Amino acid sequence: MFEPFQYEFFVRGLAAATLVGGLCGLIGVYIVLRRMAYIGHGLSHAVFGGAVASYVMSINFYIGASVWGFLSALLINMATRKRKIGADAAIGIVTTASFAVGIALISRYKTFTRSFDAALFGNILGVSQGDLVAIIAVSAAVAAMLFVGYKYLLFTTFEPEVAGFYGVPTGWVDTAFALVLAATIVVSMQVLGVTLIASAIVIPPVAARLLTNDFGVMVALSTILGAFCGLGGIYLSYFIDVSSGATVVLFSAVVFLAAFAYNTVRERFLSEGASGRWLGRAPGSQ
Repeated sequence: MFEPFQYEFFVRGLAAATLVGGLCGLIGVYIVLRRMAYIGHGLSHAVFGGAVASYVMSINFYIGASVWGFLSALLINMATRKRKIGADAAIGIVTTASFAVGIALISRYKTFTRSFDAALFGNILGVSQGDLVAIIAVSAAVAAMLFVGYKYLLFTTFEPEVAGFYGVPTGWVDTAFALVLAATIVVSMQVLGVTLIASAIVIPPVAARLLTNDFGVMVALSTILGAFCGLGGIYLSYFIDVSSGATVVLFSAVVFLAAFAYNTVRERFLSEGASGRWLGRAPGSQ
């Protein structure tokens, strides 16, 4: 049971996955409530292009990929403000073009030392001390930004059209949120891979939503579920010898099914209880 903890790479990967899971769960609440799940999926693919480009240009991976992802998010936001262009079309154009840039650079230079499979599907063996430090720094920064801008972000999430009339700088809020999302995706790549990050961002908050109607509780619960899924997925991947990213997502799917089953049973119980109380008060009932 404790065998995996004998290896330094596993402990480092476990810590990274737990932090990444909690981070994705935290920011995922706003993604889900804003109905931006497709943006999370698209940006993860866009960042892949930036990761390859930053390596080819000998730029620091985190700086290059973050800037690329941030610019991609801004382009998407700018395009979606045009009434003639739908959000899904804007996301599709920007992200697929960016992903294609990464594939083209790999096929042209063939010097991308970060494993192609690891970049796509995650690799616990590739989590370095530097990666862990970057994850800790981004997690702390994101938590601080969400705490400081909690009221503004909450307002723009639930009442985006009304927020501007009350003096909320919606443009700056969206820009800051795009930066936060891009940074989250960049530090999650090594653990989850670009093809699976969106699932880690979406599943924990959806599961939390099934368990509570309170926003504050949902944020806390989603963060805890995300961290739990990261920890449990990485631990399980050691024994079944499957990609770390895939195992985390599959473990998250099981957690979602459990939350869904609990929600279904609870609603049926409450419905039957309400029906029983109504019949008990009905005229002529015994």
